[in-house]
Amino acid sequence: MRQEPFSGFESRSVRRARLVVGLTFVFSLLACWYAVGLTQRLSPGGWTPASADSVRAEAVLASEFRAGPPQLILLATAPDDSVDAPHATAAGRDLTRRLAADHRVAWVNSYWQHPLPSLRAKDADSALVLIRLRGDEQAVREAAGDIIDLFTGAHGPLRVSASGAAAVLDETERLSDEGMRYAEFVAVPLVLLILLWVLGSVTAALLPVVVGVVSVAATTAFLRLLDTTTEVSLFALNITTALGFGLAVDFSLLLVSRYREELAAGSGPERALRRTLRGGGRTVVFSAVITAASLCALLLFPLPLLRSLAYGGATVVCVSAVGALTVLPALLVLLGNHLDRWDVFARLRRPERAVSAGAWFRLARAVMRRPALVSVGALALLVLLAAPVTQVRFGMYDDRILPASSPVAETSQRMRAEFGSQWVDAASVVLPRKPGSMSGSVADPVLDAYARRLAQVPGVRRVDARTGTYRDGRRTAPPDASSGRFAGAGGTWLSVIPDGDDPLSPQGSRLAAALRAVPAPGPALVGGPGARLADTEHVLAGRLPAVVGVTVLVTFVLLLAFTRSVLIPVKALVLNALGLAATSGILVAVFQQGHLAPLLGDVTAGGITDVVVPSLMFCVTFGLSMDYEVFLLSRIVEEHRRGSDTETAVAVGLQRTGGLFTSAALVFATVMAALALSSLVLLKLIGVGLALAVLLDCTVIRALLVPAVMRLAGRANWWLPRLGRRKDRSVPSPTPVPAAPMEAP
Repeated sequence: MRQEPFSGFESRSVRRARLVVGLTFVFSLLACWYAVGLTQRLSPGGWTPASADSVRAEAVLASEFRAGPPQLILLATAPDDSVDAPHATAAGRDLTRRLAADHRVAWVNSYWQHPLPSLRAKDADSALVLIRLRGDEQAVREAAGDIIDLFTGAHGPLRVSASGAAAVLDETERLSDEGMRYAEFVAVPLVLLILLWVLGSVTAALLPVVVGVVSVAATTAFLRLLDTTTEVSLFALNITTALGFGLAVDFSLLLVSRYREELAAGSGPERALRRTLRGGGRTVVFSAVITAASLCALLLFPLPLLRSLAYGGATVVCVSAVGALTVLPALLVLLGNHLDRWDVFARLRRPERAVSAGAWFRLARAVMRRPALVSVGALALLVLLAAPVTQVRFGMYDDRILPASSPVAETSQRMRAEFGSQWVDAASVVLPRKPGSMSGSVADPVLDAYARRLAQVPGVRRVDARTGTYRDGRRTAPPDASSGRFAGAGGTWLSVIPDGDDPLSPQGSRLAAALRAVPAPGPALVGGPGARLADTEHVLAGRLPAVVGVTVLVTFVLLLAFTRSVLIPVKALVLNALGLAATSGILVAVFQQGHLAPLLGDVTAGGITDVVVPSLMFCVTFGLSMDYEVFLLSRIVEEHRRGSDTETAVAVGLQRTGGLFTSAALVFATVMAALALSSLVLLKLIGVGLALAVLLDCTVIRALLVPAVMRLAGRANWWLPRLGRRKDRSVPSPTPVPAAPMEAP
């Protein structure tokens, strides 16, 4: 009677596997239950340090002067009459009164409450209602959404639409949700087809999905717990979810492929699984540690967005590795000889070939026959792709990331045309009262001189203060009825109107720095969009060397321990940097300079690249690139330690892992590329950038440059100082393996 493959250890392994799967199922259910409502709790911001001068300036303006940048702006239009008509005035006052009665509203300034000329369009057919909301970013987001739903549309003779930072954020979240759902609708079938083709059966294709679901569930529960102690960004949740799924695919592909190799070499199921975990498990552990370490370096940035990404990313990496090393083996035990059932592409597959006849083996041999030529060509291509990065202009995105058809975008554009940019783009200079001072204000002559100096700064169109209006260093108008808003018990403040209409650009950042450099009659806080950008840039630029240094050092040390070589880690870091530079250059060319506009639409968003996004993409792409690097190096090192020369070790290693990391990259790129179907520029940027990064890495770098560079280095690849030498431990691996794991037709 034929014995079932796993019957020899049913009592031990199968029972243990059932226990592991059962506990994992219960844990996942509890994690999902605990994480319910997480998206409503997470912060939509976190792009600026909480201790920045710009944040403090806005807080003082809101608390002491009932001023500062309004978070929500309502544009009220009288289509058939003037906003000064009696019925329009009555409707405007009623709108203002109802808004002021909302306990979530800190203050309201409207044309019908304070008839300032700047609050009414020149043709008198529209007017503004400025709203400042109470609470943190989460409370502001919820209140703004409710106010937009309740007050926009027809309001008597008025037609009301919304703009402002809170409205842009509300619209961005709505379009982001739509884009994510659409991306999932497109990406999920494609990903399942890829997994079915690569893993060879329906049951095997579901294994990465199971590991990914467990990883994401655990990470969301952790972020829910973390949210009780610190600010966690909503954006970090989306990134960690995609990262967790990508790593689940990576680790599962590696272990399932290795398990099949061991079975093909003649090992029984129990021995094959044990050898898989000893060989492939070591690779998974090193890969997870390197990826998590690169993410943890983001903790050096004092931005809530990047810190929450570090927490969530490191967690999902660790959970993915633990799931791959515990849940996946348990599922393999329970599947037994059913792992390869239901291969829907069986008729399309080519017969398995010997390793030396594999496509990746032949490619590696071809590259290593002309390593200098291939290296020069590949490097020239990467340098050419990276060239546009020298023209990068960093900034922050505003309403221009919205599609032109968005009601918020339409309102914002109309406001710029009819009212200028003073209510949205103006900088604020706050002069708080000095501690112990009996007077809350700076003396008029001193304030007048300071305002004149501010008005002389290049890029300043106008300065409004308690003492009047200033242009080009001269006072052009005396104080009027509206000038009293600049004085208060907490001190005084000045409004600086810039020349341009894009403060979230390099020009806005430079203007904020110039305003801060003007000698002030006391401590001065500069706020506004340009100041927020300047503060964020200062933090990122100041901490970036430390972040890069820590990431490179930790990665080098871990790769040194993994490969027992000095040159191989250096090569990996240099090639990874080239890949990141090439990806950045492509993004600048597409999203800043407008290339490929016929394909992606208008994605320039003011001709800038968001200053925070490169840091986000660096951490994700660096981690995934090193993940693929470890997969490749693990098999190259194993083959070399068994006695093969460098060329053979590289060719065999690429044949064993080329299909793995290429398939994993294709899955991740498919998920990310689907985001390009979104109408938001930010999602397009992230989706296209991450997709390009992994595809460049698995083709130009892993398939071409790695074999070429290692062939040129020769025996130097394996050099290690005498102090670092120790007796190598052989890594379990089947010998010989007659066929490649799986090949495309």
